[in-house]
Amino acid sequence: MKKKSLSMEVIHRYAAGIDVGSRSHYVAIGQNPEDVREFGVYNEDLQQLISWLRENKITTVAMESTGTYWQSLFTMLQEAGFEVYLCSGKFTKNIKGRKTDVQDCQWIQKLHSLGLLTTSFLPDLATEQLRTYCRHRTSLLETSAMTTQKIQKYLRLLNLRLDVVVKDVCGLTGLAIIEAICAGETNPEGLASLRHSNCRKSKEEIAKALQSNGRKDYLFGLQQEFELYKTLQAKIEQCDLAIAKLLSEQINQDETKKALQAEAKPHKKVNKNAPKNMDLNQLSYQYFDGVDLMRIEGVSHATVIALMSEVGSEGIKKFSSAKQFTSWLRLCPNTKISGGKVLSKKIAKGSTRLKIALRQAANAIGNLKDTHLSAFFNRISYRRGRTAAISATARKLAVIIWNMIVKHVPYNPPSQYLFMDQKRKMKLVQRIRKKIAKLDLKPEDVGFAMS
Repeated sequence: MKKKSLSMEVIHRYAAGIDVGSRSHYVAIGQNPEDVREFGVYNEDLQQLISWLRENKITTVAMESTGTYWQSLFTMLQEAGFEVYLCSGKFTKNIKGRKTDVQDCQWIQKLHSLGLLTTSFLPDLATEQLRTYCRHRTSLLETSAMTTQKIQKYLRLLNLRLDVVVKDVCGLTGLAIIEAICAGETNPEGLASLRHSNCRKSKEEIAKALQSNGRKDYLFGLQQEFELYKTLQAKIEQCDLAIAKLLSEQINQDETKKALQAEAKPHKKVNKNAPKNMDLNQLSYQYFDGVDLMRIEGVSHATVIALMSEVGSEGIKKFSSAKQFTSWLRLCPNTKISGGKVLSKKIAKGSTRLKIALRQAANAIGNLKDTHLSAFFNRISYRRGRTAAISATARKLAVIIWNMIVKHVPYNPPSQYLFMDQKRKMKLVQRIRKKIAKLDLKPEDVGFAMS
């Protein structure tokens, strides 16, 4: 019996596939052995790779996003004028029994030539630069948090229970006391006198918690960690200045953005880890062309800076719909149906930095009261639990943000959220109105006669 052959239409005729490695890159321009070459990772080797592709009239290249090894090659190929497809490893996963570098690059080339590969989302250069600063800042914050934990450990070993009498060991009171301890101060009353006026505990109670056992080895460890903490805080401040400078440069290039003025939001709480020396409310309003994302309850400075650095104002417009955006974030169910039966509808695994930021904002919304989004959160939480409510609210936030930026739809919830001081003002006005009605007073009786 004659064997049947299955042919597929070639979409990209002049296509190449690259298997990216840490020491060398394997490049295939066809399925024959002579169509595969190995190149090194030095700049000279990458230039030879580009020349070889040009000699063979290659116009489009597909490559895997392997670690960080792809980035230099990807940039050089784009600058050389090639259409580059950066693909996830799960789409280029080879079939069983074919696992060599040569066969991998040939398999990528075959899939790409048949049009079976899709490119990954990549932000523009300006957003990528901002992302580098913000991710480095996040790394510094994580290291600083580890250092804070070690400081608490050495304080406990010294029997200095500062963590019991202050809410934050690295707050104003805590830092002043630790500075004095590292300088050699041992008198509990002298240390307690450094208490900040905002501290709830009295000087007497703080002095009781600061009676040290005098271990010099623990004191040495505390001094080392405290110096490291101060160094990290200085590095974070430098990073904040670099972020503010980059954002200002991007905004000042457009006179329309530069003229925009955001509404002040004194009610929004500013986390101690939020970027300093910049008004993110104003900067984000200008960055997103007059879109006021800070009007959304639960959205903090951390949420806004994550959105600006991970996708950017132009990057989010690459998603044709809000559904596509939430799917990329992995915030929507990955429904699998076979034979009319739903096999699974779980959310796909994986967490991008923006997804984490949106989930944190959703968790904050769950702690609010009398808001449109918190009512939605509570309905989901009652039926399916808080974890599911966080995911659902994060997805709703992503949809709201996409519509605000792409379609310029202002955020206008059915029920407006009032902050604490606004609620107090409203209650005060209501009480005054009730008293006026009870006493049957007229405006002229209290000196408010209309002219």
